[in-house]
Order: sequence, then structure tokens, then C-alpha cells
Amino acid sequence: MASSSAFTVTRVPAAATYPLRALVLHGGASPESAKVTGDDHSDVATFAAKDADATVVGSVSVFPSTEGTWRIRRLATAEEWRGRGVGTAVLAAALAHADDHAGGTVWCNATPAGAPLFLRAGFQQVGAPWEDPEFGPNVRLVRRV
Repeated sequence: MASSSAFTVTRVPAAATYPLRALVLHGGASPESAKVTGDDHSDVATFAAKDADATVVGSVSVFPSTEGTWRIRRLATAEEWRGRGVGTAVLAAALAHADDHAGGTVWCNATPAGAPLFLRAGFQQVGAPWEDPEFGPNVRLVRRV
């Protein structure tokens, strides 16, 4: 568990992050719209940053992909919490989880706005950017843990 004076990061059920994910990643759609196939699988780990009032202000999930690889999905930070280390902290929790569970390669797809967070965490871009039908411009990023 990571913490700062303003928030703590813990593993949570994915559903606890749906309201934030819906707001940040789906333009305020219903929380159910933020559900991803596999969210509730026992091998998937979801982490949330919560403020002093226990409100989820950041989240990320890490999915086992193929053998020896992990996929980071649905990293979201509440707008008013950006630039305060929330995204870095939830990402660190996800990377630590992957490392604790045999490590390997971790990858994600990121928008141009989100890519700098991953690059600061040691990810590298692979391949050319492309257009995701749901999220727009994306890049693939990878790193080892």
C-alpha cells in the first residue's frame, strides 16, 4: 500500500473504480459503461487511490495477458487530483503486483495525454501511433518488471 498525506493506494474490487473510470474515460457515462471484460477475474488486480474521505481519485487495473506479459488498463485520475502523484502511485502499485507475480513484460495502450506518465515510469513506445475507435489517438508502450 502506497500513501501520501493526501491519498492512499490499495487493491480494490474493480467495481469500486467504475464511477471514476466512467467520468474520466467515458465522458461521464454510467458507471456500468466503465466495466471491462475480465475486470472481475481473480487474476486481475485493480488499485485505487482514495482521498481522506475514501473517495476514489485514481485507479488502474493490471491484467495477465499472455504468459509472461501483463496489460495495464483503465488508468484514470480525477481532474482535480492530476499533477499530485496519484497516477504515478496507482501505476507503481500495478507494476509491483506484476513484479510480485512472476514479472515479465508490461504493456499498455495510451493516449498522447497519458503517455508521458508511462514514459516517466520507464515504458518505451513501440510501433507507430494509431486511432482507437473509442479513445482516439493511441500509442503502445512496454517495459519489463
